[in-house]
Amino acid sequence: MAITAEQVLHVARLARLDLTDDEVERLTGELGAILDAVSKVSELDLSDVPPTSHPLDLVNVWADDAPHDSLPLEDVLRNAPASERGLFRVPPTG
Repeated sequence: MAITAEQVLHVARLARLDLTDDEVERLTGELGAILDAVSKVSELDLSDVPPTSHPLDLVNVWADDAPHDSLPLEDVLRNAPASERGLFRVPPTG
């Protein structure tokens, strides 16, 4: 499965990433290789394999819930594209 530079740029815009031309070229190749590897699964006969949510048995993976200090508001909003009165500002929906 091929991926185009335009698709890489589209995803980068959605993720608010500013990629250089070299990064776009490198990621186009790398992501294409990943998609090719994943697509090989569709070539397998898995009709007798039961669906699973995880290949390994999981036990309680939760860490202890311990209180700790919150981040300062300035740190929380530092990378927000927009904020207003100490809140994230997002475009209206609908």
